[in-house]
Amino acid sequence: MGTAISPYLFFWQASQEVEEGKSRGRRMIVKGYGTSANEIWTRKIDVGIGTFFSKAVMFFVILGCATTLHRHGITQITTTKEAAEALQPLAGPFAALLYALGLIGVGSLAIPTLAGSAAYAAAETFDWSEGLDQPYKGAHEFYIVLVISIACGIVMDFLRLSPIKMLYWAAIINGLLAPFLLVGIYLVAADAKLMKRQPSSGLNRATVLIAIVAMFGAGVALFVV
Repeated sequence: MGTAISPYLFFWQASQEVEEGKSRGRRMIVKGYGTSANEIWTRKIDVGIGTFFSKAVMFFVILGCATTLHRHGITQITTTKEAAEALQPLAGPFAALLYALGLIGVGSLAIPTLAGSAAYAAAETFDWSEGLDQPYKGAHEFYIVLVISIACGIVMDFLRLSPIKMLYWAAIINGLLAPFLLVGIYLVAADAKLMKRQPSSGLNRATVLIAIVAMFGAGVALFVV
């Protein structure tokens, strides 16, 4: 759950929507009022397609590991080499190359997203100027956090920390933090005044409530069961 509903997505997705609006001339809050039905529909398509493909990739990752590593009794992956071995039935001697290319591709997407979400979260918290569309002079605190986040990732690599364990514990921390943020999102989305008479639909609120209960339950079960 911590990999599917991650706190960084809340900051990144919302901030990118704002920046897209600014690129279309919506540089004042008042110009963002009255979102059209077509805009909401296109956002649903955007999120829906992205969610479908991300979950499809996750399914095949689980399937590939289950039919290769788990079948041979390898249930504790501690190195990237062991993860690459799951691709051998598909890619043969090119498994390591395919895995490396996948890491490069994912890293190219993850670095701006993860580091950027930290910068957006800090900027929202301390009311700094923000946005990747801003010059450094106009949002230097935002860019400082962005650079520090990337630098921390580089330093951890040189510390020889296990990337598999780091991913594992990062997912757990995300899973524990996400339901609290979902509660905040639910309260805001259900408030007609805050949403300028365009609150989230009953179906959407029910879906979020189910996710909140499930994630709180999973968090408690992690320490109790």
